[in-house]
Amino acid sequence: MKTRTLFALLLGSVMLSAIPGVDTSVSYPAKGGAGQGRHIVFLAGDEEYRSEEGLPMLAKILSQRHGFKCTVLFSVDQEGTIDPKSSKSLSNSAALDTADAVVMLLRFRAWPDEDMARFDNLLRAGKPIVALRTSTHAFNGFPKGSRWETWNYNNQGGFGKRVLGETWLTHWGKHKVEATRGVIETSQRGNPLLRGITSIFGDTDVYEAYPPSDATILVRGLVLNGMTPDAPPADYRKPRSTDKQEQGINDPPMPVVWTRLNNNDNGTTNRILTTTMGSATDLENEGLRRLVVNAVYLGLGLDVPQRANVTYVDEYVPSFYGFDGFRKGLHASDFELGKKVPGQPLPRPVPGAGRGGKQP
Repeated sequence: MKTRTLFALLLGSVMLSAIPGVDTSVSYPAKGGAGQGRHIVFLAGDEEYRSEEGLPMLAKILSQRHGFKCTVLFSVDQEGTIDPKSSKSLSNSAALDTADAVVMLLRFRAWPDEDMARFDNLLRAGKPIVALRTSTHAFNGFPKGSRWETWNYNNQGGFGKRVLGETWLTHWGKHKVEATRGVIETSQRGNPLLRGITSIFGDTDVYEAYPPSDATILVRGLVLNGMTPDAPPADYRKPRSTDKQEQGINDPPMPVVWTRLNNNDNGTTNRILTTTMGSATDLENEGLRRLVVNAVYLGLGLDVPQRANVTYVDEYVPSFYGFDGFRKGLHASDFELGKKVPGQPLPRPVPGAGRGGKQP
């Protein structure tokens, strides 16, 4: 009897190990619409801004409201449980092989060679990229001599500077104290990327950012003296990290949304939209969700809707951002259509209890 039990346990273990990637990514079928089944892959992998909650919500909208097939990949531990701190993990990276576009929110990832190669192939194929928040410093930790060494954020800006147009500099607004109100550039009001967008707000702070001259700035971020949309603009001076010269915190406001074309050395070109907003709580803002949807349409050469439907598909009660604030024990299957995400979201902090502007 004991021998049979041991054999059964061993057999079960072998069977599980023979199904790599089980429950480590989630896919949503295209429900009919302008997307015509094109495949959008979402890369969720950051320790702070709850990409593991926000990106599945966006993927559901794009699949069920707009007709795109969507797959969300996560950082997972060895048991397949979602763990944003597993910086060397990307679940089911084979999905990148068939991606028509990517939406990403990554921070300081150092994936294995095979996963990096798949992402690099997608980039060199000229696929469009929509990059949120900490994607400006998406990669870090590749050792000297590695094929991916130049992707590190602190290697002349790495992937962020080279592809997206900026890397990590600093928090410009005060973290967890001063929120962001988006101000659309007057010259860009007719840009299809901003179609149907009347207001943009996020409870994350503004990042310091200087997109290159070949970028088109769409939205600037007004630093607010508080964490609510009706808070007044902040009014103080601060030295820039680049040249240490002081300027008014909103004089001018820093760019928070821009677009550019990334030209690869093999002759292909990626359409890039970058926003330094994008936490799970930022994405409660209808305008920001619509920006992401519009960027997917335009990136794929599709006509942008006059007012894209960005209504939630399932209940969305996101966690507030914060290190180690992710819901523990979640699996990709917890984000399937029709499911309520288990666990309690990290609550918003008490007003005035936030910390200052240093990157942890």
